[in-house]
Amino acid sequence: MRQLKTEDLIIKETKNKGRGVFANKNFEKGNIIEVCPVVILSEKDRSKIDDSSLYDYYFGWEDGKAAIALGFGSLYNHSFKPNADYEKDFENKRILFKAIGDIKEDEEILVDYTQGGKEDDLWFDLG
Repeated sequence: MRQLKTEDLIIKETKNKGRGVFANKNFEKGNIIEVCPVVILSEKDRSKIDDSSLYDYYFGWEDGKAAIALGFGSLYNHSFKPNADYEKDFENKRILFKAIGDIKEDEEILVDYTQGGKEDDLWFDLG
């Protein structure tokens, strides 16, 4: 696979999760990693993609809507020991990804999809 990259980030194949987002430079705790604009889908459109492959890539949004993060936003992999977090900015229609610890160049950037929840909150098997 050809690698997709920006100055700060790179998409690469992982050992067991498919593609993932990796640091293309060092990030310090508190650094903004990426600001991703989102495409907002209505509640009706959200229900249509629940049975599609897009189901694994959208973010729940306010009022039952869904958001597809542009940039690399929908490609960050999950971990219950994340090195990054995300914040939904409803007013500006974007999602901000921020380092919650130091991240070294070539390290995969991981977020907790449940934002502090538990394994039962996931819609896929960690297998």
